[in-house]
Amino acid sequence: MYAIPLGDDGAELRPLEPWHAEEFLAHLERGREFINQYVPFGSKAVDLDTARETLQRYADMRAADTGSLHGLWLEGKLVGGVLFLNFDAENANCEVGCWLEPAGTGRGLVTRAMRVLIDFAVEQRGVHRVEWIASAGNTPSLNVARRLGMTRDGVRRESYPYRGVRHDLEMWSILAPEWREARARAAHGDH
Repeated sequence: MYAIPLGDDGAELRPLEPWHAEEFLAHLERGREFINQYVPFGSKAVDLDTARETLQRYADMRAADTGSLHGLWLEGKLVGGVLFLNFDAENANCEVGCWLEPAGTGRGLVTRAMRVLIDFAVEQRGVHRVEWIASAGNTPSLNVARRLGMTRDGVRRESYPYRGVRHDLEMWSILAPEWREARARAAHGDH
C-alpha cells in the first residue's frame, strides 16, 4: 500500500504484514542459514502457516504498540527487514533490530532503513533511548550501530546461549538529543 524509498537503487522500506507470508517464507528459505547465524529470527517459520503466524505475532505487537516489523525490498524482492522490539512509549524506550539474506548485504540497506525507524521513534513517538543488542561476534550488526552513531553501553558476558555456545551480547544505544545532533551534522555535511 505504501513504501518509503531508501535511495536510488530500488530499495524500499515497507510494512511487513501477515499477507506477505508466502514472500516472507521464500525470503527466509533463501537466507535461513545466514539469517540464523546469531539469532533464531524466523526459525519457526517453516511453512506458510508458521510464516503467517510469525508475521501475525508482530502485527499483534504493532496493534499493542510494543513492536513491529518493516520489510526491506530491493528491486521488488524482499531481502530483509528492520524491527522495533520492546517498544515502551510510556518510558520512551525501544529496541531496534534487523535481519538480511545474503542478497541484501553490503549495500547499507539496514543503516538507511534504521535511520527512518529511529527518526520515527524519536520525532513522532517521543522515544528518548533507542537500544541495539547484538552478539559480540556479529560484526556487521555492530558496524550498523557504529554507523548510526550509537554508543556501546557494555557487554553482557556469555548471557545468550545459542546453538551450543554462550554468546556475549553487546548493548548499544543512542539518546534522542544525540540522534538529533548527528542528523543536524549530517544535514550540514559535517561527518
